[in-house]
Amino acid sequence: MSGLFSELHRTSQAIAAQSQGVFVSGKNMANVNNAAYARQRVILGDRGVVQTVLGPQSLGVEALGLQQVRDKLLDSQILRETALMTSLEVQSDAFFKAEAALGQNIDRSGDATYIEGADSSGASKGIGEALDNLFNAFNGLAATPRSESQRQSLYQQAQTLVERFNIVDGRLESIQSDLTEQMSADADTVNGLLLTISDLNRQIGQYEVGEPGSALDLRDQRQAKLEELSKYVDFRTAPVAGSTSQIQILARDTGGADVVLLDGANPPTGVTFTGTGFTGGNPPVALGLLGGRLQGALTARDGAIADLRTSLDAMARQLVTSFNTAYNPGGAYSNFFDPAGTTAATIALDASLSSANVRSTVTADPGANDIALAVYGLSEVAYATGGGDAIDGTFGSYYRSVVSDLANATASAESRYDDQSTLQRLMVERRDSVSGVSIDEEMTNLIKYQRAFDASARVMRMIDEMLETVVKGLTA
Repeated sequence: MSGLFSELHRTSQAIAAQSQGVFVSGKNMANVNNAAYARQRVILGDRGVVQTVLGPQSLGVEALGLQQVRDKLLDSQILRETALMTSLEVQSDAFFKAEAALGQNIDRSGDATYIEGADSSGASKGIGEALDNLFNAFNGLAATPRSESQRQSLYQQAQTLVERFNIVDGRLESIQSDLTEQMSADADTVNGLLLTISDLNRQIGQYEVGEPGSALDLRDQRQAKLEELSKYVDFRTAPVAGSTSQIQILARDTGGADVVLLDGANPPTGVTFTGTGFTGGNPPVALGLLGGRLQGALTARDGAIADLRTSLDAMARQLVTSFNTAYNPGGAYSNFFDPAGTTAATIALDASLSSANVRSTVTADPGANDIALAVYGLSEVAYATGGGDAIDGTFGSYYRSVVSDLANATASAESRYDDQSTLQRLMVERRDSVSGVSIDEEMTNLIKYQRAFDASARVMRMIDEMLETVVKGLTA
């Protein structure tokens, strides 16, 4: 009699274990489209063996717990590759905007006078074309120095050139300003994510007291927040000493040493944008970020875009100096450009200049063209910074190199982003093949658990019938 009751208990344990398998397979299938979910599986095990008069007997099977199918190495790689990908994405986007700000249509398939690969359809928009038109206007004035219409055209071309410099610099300044605002907002987002992860650490720690690794859904949520955080800043995670549930989030300083941004469930030290960089930790130290939106925006703002503005300032300064020297020989006459405006943002025509008083000569002969020829000749002058000039090469070659540098930076960022996004996608797909839910696999498991459940139920019915026979026999 006791043997039948023991067997009945073991069978009920088996039914409960198989039921748990059915429930977990159903849960997995319900989360098939949840990107943050890692599939789970039931760990079935023997409850042990006891010695009886009939020999060793099993205590039956039971569900020992649930296991989350994750590859920690793949999770870490995805965090790292995502940070690199988003950094390049931000840089590529910023460089495309800078190209648009120049007003040049670059197809990189041919050459134009001032820009490699410039589309001539943008001739009325770029600085190079405006400068070319101004030189041609001086050449036209040299050919017809008495022409009033030629003077008017030259003055208009000069105004256009000045406007192009001012507009381009204003656009580039706006891009840098937008990147600054973006970095400030993204730093706040990082701090919000760190606070959320800290709270998840606390919840996981509370849930897993006495049962390490059991807070599977909370761990999924934490991993999802870590992957969201990796879009903004590069970091690595490490377990808190003496804990199986708590993690640290570590960035690096400029020397490569670890900086603790979050330690378990403690309040995060966070990230601060200083205007020129980022600090973190307690006490705050400068962070040496290598990936993420924060690093990408800072690299774009203070790298290629800042260099572009500096180069345009140098070109503007050389234009003002060279034009005024040629247009105002000896300094006895009025200037062509305002001598005080030596940057792309401040370059301006001299206040006294007008379409009526543009001069082609400083002699008494109105048909002379010495000044017009001198200014036109500047288009062929090769400058050298080693000789005290602001630029190297002619105006045309210098501007072509400026735009080519930006075009190369844009192409490089775009190419690297494409490669990195491909690598990141492959990592995610590989992780999905390990942790993702397969409907076919879960349906197979569901059938397997259902058949095992049915078998255990049949055993229980048979034991029930045997017990019924025994009870009837005792009462007969």
